[in-house]
Amino acid sequence: MTSSRSLADWPDYRGPWHNGYATAPGDPKPLGLPVRWSERENVKWKTPIPHRGWSTPVILSGQIWLTTATTNGQDFFAIAADERSGKILFNERLFHCDTPEPLGNEVNCYASPSVALEPGCAYVHFGSYGTACLDTKTFKVIWKRDDLQCRHFRGPGSSPLIHKDLLVLTMDGIDLQYLVALDKRTGKTVWKTDRTAEWNDLGKDGRPERDGDMRKAFSTPLVIEANGVMQLISSGSKASYAYEPATGRELWRVNTAAHSPATRPLFDNGLVFVATGSGKSEYLAVRPDGRGNVSDTHVVWRTVRGAPRLVSPVIADGLIYLLGEGGVMRCVEAPTGNEVWQERVGGEYYASPLYGDGYVYCFSTQGNATVLKAGRSFEVVARNTLNDGFMASAAVAGKALVLRTKTQLYRIESGAASVAPPAK
Repeated sequence: MTSSRSLADWPDYRGPWHNGYATAPGDPKPLGLPVRWSERENVKWKTPIPHRGWSTPVILSGQIWLTTATTNGQDFFAIAADERSGKILFNERLFHCDTPEPLGNEVNCYASPSVALEPGCAYVHFGSYGTACLDTKTFKVIWKRDDLQCRHFRGPGSSPLIHKDLLVLTMDGIDLQYLVALDKRTGKTVWKTDRTAEWNDLGKDGRPERDGDMRKAFSTPLVIEANGVMQLISSGSKASYAYEPATGRELWRVNTAAHSPATRPLFDNGLVFVATGSGKSEYLAVRPDGRGNVSDTHVVWRTVRGAPRLVSPVIADGLIYLLGEGGVMRCVEAPTGNEVWQERVGGEYYASPLYGDGYVYCFSTQGNATVLKAGRSFEVVARNTLNDGFMASAAVAGKALVLRTKTQLYRIESGAASVAPPAK
């Protein structure tokens, strides 16, 4: 995890600090991010992206990486673009599946997990359809895995996480639920840990009801250090967990009544924040110093009101911004959970907010981007529109926003006078 604001990189789908921050924590100097744009204002370049993918762009060393897949789920692609020009550098099929499982809805797609980057390597993940490590200089495949199985049912959603020499994958399907850590250099399995949630969704025939909807999850884990101990925080159906990153050993668990969580955990001032998912949706603050089942001992506060199901929150200056997919944002105090304000932003949301330069950026499925001033009152700074909607979250390259709509990839930068032609 980098702490240098001089690097114009976004190597993880929630940024260099894994929390949606564009501005370095504690650094008051603004980046100069744009707050206003349109199809003909402040667009440095735009490049069409083929097929369908909801993965967030990730950026390292002048390259933007993202994934896409055919709408029938048979072919899976990795794409790399030049950060400065938008020119496509690499676009190749990595995996094929003759009989992909139908998605069953339009919320997810077959290329939702985002790429994870580090110098020299791009880790591309399509859930059970395949995982690969690519050399970012030659674009050659270093290793592949397509034997890590689970039935995603609604499509894969959890992104890979790099931690030291490990690549951690989350495989929460309707049949199997586990985390697995691979040696990032070879792709070989280092550890595999099954979820220990107490399932109560079995029908009379002993099979999961609703085809296992109650057991799936789409969340990406987060590594924290609490009281000198490294912990891998992961949200699953019916429970949120902390694991020992090096071994996968479960450290503690909070049981919940909800299922299919998609938001990423947060960590701030000694508290872990997790959303429980659908059904009985809650947002919890948990002390991470327990062991075993800490459901009744370490939950500091919980709220049902405004609890997000799909959109990962951001936290800044002790305030958490909770955005529901219906367009209502609730701002609460991180230490207490007390409400500061609740207002309607408008629109529908699956992309997660971005925090930078004292602003909270919200990107809707209708293509609207609302910029709010962060703080204890609701203040709209700007409303912007592009031609297509957002399913992917935003990325940042220096003072520019890198935005992926359903069909295009954009570089948004103050001072760009008009739309440049698509890069060839």
